[in-house]
Amino acid sequence: MGELTFFLGLQIHQLDEGIFICQTKYMKELIQKFEMSNAKALGTPMSPTVSLDKDEEGKLVDESKYRTIIGSLLYLIARRPDIMFSVCRCAKFQAAPKESHLAYVKRIIRYLIGTTSHGLWYPRLNNFKLEGFSNADFAGDKDDTKSTSGTCQQLGKSLIF
Repeated sequence: MGELTFFLGLQIHQLDEGIFICQTKYMKELIQKFEMSNAKALGTPMSPTVSLDKDEEGKLVDESKYRTIIGSLLYLIARRPDIMFSVCRCAKFQAAPKESHLAYVKRIIRYLIGTTSHGLWYPRLNNFKLEGFSNADFAGDKDDTKSTSGTCQQLGKSLIF
């Protein structure tokens, strides 16, 4: 059958030094599908100074389009932990998305424009040191005062979920 190079939208590059997994092709198709090919790339998926909330006063947008974009981005988060928080935060507003929510989702896509070649690198090594990291904000959500937390683990230099 040969060496695995493409599986379920994942591009897999097997080298002597390790394995690199990315979704460059899928991201480029996503950017084109949502007509953002000419958009300017951004350095972060979400602004750290702006808080996303229900936006009761905002203008409603097409729920179907919003949900389609969110679904496409949710498929990416399996291999793009850098956008996981932002996408999940925007996914909370699928029932009644407003223009402000759509602007945030488009910001995530603009971030992807500049990072299409990013992926996960799993080097071949003998270091099996396991490290864990966590973070939380207690009652940080403005709408429902729920906490947000996250963890990740590293085995040697490889990120594992």
